[in-house]
Amino acid sequence: MTLLRGMSTINLWADDLRAATRWYAELLGVEPYFSSEAAGRGPGYVEFRLGDYQHELGIIDRRFAPPGLVTNRGGAILYWHVDDVAGALARLLALGAEPLEGVTERGPGFVTASVIDPFGNVLGIMFNRHYLDVLGARHGSR
Repeated sequence: MTLLRGMSTINLWADDLRAATRWYAELLGVEPYFSSEAAGRGPGYVEFRLGDYQHELGIIDRRFAPPGLVTNRGGAILYWHVDDVAGALARLLALGAEPLEGVTERGPGFVTASVIDPFGNVLGIMFNRHYLDVLGARHGSR
């Protein structure tokens, strides 16, 4: 049995949930499919579905952060696969993200970059040959 079977939902935090929702909707080109407010649960959470596997990206009002959660930047970086790292990085920066690490070749077929979104979250982007191989195998187009 595999313990970690795949990314299910990644949650980001924001002091201004409405601003974060607008920013991510602009970045992703889609509106969130779920909002706690629209579901009658009050404001505090929105969720987008994106990518080849409809992974979930949630944004939570920082007021609901677990006690003791570090408010400084840092922690794990989740890298989202993109087809063009330099182009995606330019788009993120144009939308107001702050550069964290520029385009970096990690090895053949692996290129990364990362930014800090306007709400203090680290967002990684990566061209990952392995991701494309797995995607191709699942869809029979190796």
